[in-house]
Amino acid sequence: MSKDTINIYEKKAEEMTAIHMITAKDKFKKTEGGFVSFDFNGQHYDRIKVVRLFPFSDADKYISIREHGGDGREIGIIEDLSEMTEETQNILNEQLRLSYFTPVIQKIFSIKDEYGYAYFHVMTDKGECKFTINMGANAVAKLSDTRLIISDVDENRFEIRDVDALSQKERRMLDLFL
Repeated sequence: MSKDTINIYEKKAEEMTAIHMITAKDKFKKTEGGFVSFDFNGQHYDRIKVVRLFPFSDADKYISIREHGGDGREIGIIEDLSEMTEETQNILNEQLRLSYFTPVIQKIFSIKDEYGYAYFHVMTDKGECKFTINMGANAVAKLSDTRLIISDVDENRFEIRDVDALSQKERRMLDLFL
């Protein structure tokens, strides 16, 4: 391998691992189509994706701003959302609410286990719902002794904030996952 080729690889690796911090001076704008555009370091992005790096433990800190589509390359990180302008906070919070829509399960009517899948029938804070999870895909994540996040086969997320608040019958249905 030539020295020029090695230098190209080293430069690409450096670009890929660099962390760029986004501050209140960087401009986010809502587009007519309801998306968000972003101007950063002299470059304009027509549409970006907003991702929480710690969605459950520190939801408003370390927000990753990524290119939309393709490989979703990270543009930069907002260390603390509260340090951004009020307009930027509103724009990004709206995007985060859309991305992290997570109905809270309040009642479990039934869970049926069949052929490696579990079929849930529940009541959430958004209404009655039926969904399916793949039993072999780590679909149920314990965030604490009593808090669960359940991801269905369509990558929708559901939350049980306190397993202990459920009835004994409902907790028995969940025993398979705890």
